[in-house]
Amino acid sequence: MTPDETGKRRNAPVDLEHHVPFAQGANRYCFQHPENKDRCLKVIRPENIEARYHRQPPLKRLLGTARLNDNSQELKAHMQPAIRRLIQAKNESILWAHLPQFYGSIETSLGNANESELIRCADGTVAPTLESFVRSGELSNQLQKAIKRFEAWLAQTRILTRNLLPHNLVVTDRSGQPELFLVDGLGAPAIPQALAVVPGWSDHYIARKLERFHKRMMWEQSNEGHSWKDFQRLR
Repeated sequence: MTPDETGKRRNAPVDLEHHVPFAQGANRYCFQHPENKDRCLKVIRPENIEARYHRQPPLKRLLGTARLNDNSQELKAHMQPAIRRLIQAKNESILWAHLPQFYGSIETSLGNANESELIRCADGTVAPTLESFVRSGELSNQLQKAIKRFEAWLAQTRILTRNLLPHNLVVTDRSGQPELFLVDGLGAPAIPQALAVVPGWSDHYIARKLERFHKRMMWEQSNEGHSWKDFQRLR
């Protein structure tokens, strides 16, 4: 648990019982912190973890459900070597240039939540996803440049992610120009993470993720009617 705004440890869980999430994914609800409008609380949807577990082949079930818990995986992802190096070198301005600041785990009335910065736009609204811009055909020249800056940051920092999906990236104009922030999908599976110590491996891994991201963006903008699976095979 991290200190609250007064610098003291919180004794009671944050009450989320009567609050509505501002967003939700397949595995988590996203709430605005009721005591801090600039922080996000991500709460696991346990019923979905159980459903995912039972859909898996018997051998994978032997690995348990912990690896399906996105909050646990996100906590591990923030401990990856690339992030630790930036913090130890006091380069946090670079680290948080395209990642929400992360405050760890906190107890709520709905279970443990991961607490992070809630990315907002200059007008105070919650930042929309990149997916919403892609699907509305609003990929302006400025937004294209923002995508390039995000890609350059990823290559520079060597921070490992899972597949980059437009709905896991948000766009904010709070600095006076569009910038992308990765709000979900941080971290890599165990084997790629272990291989990160091999010279050149991280560069190779990130290049592959960016190549897949470009293909995903093409599919999101395509009017050909192909499924994502078929689109990958055809391209």
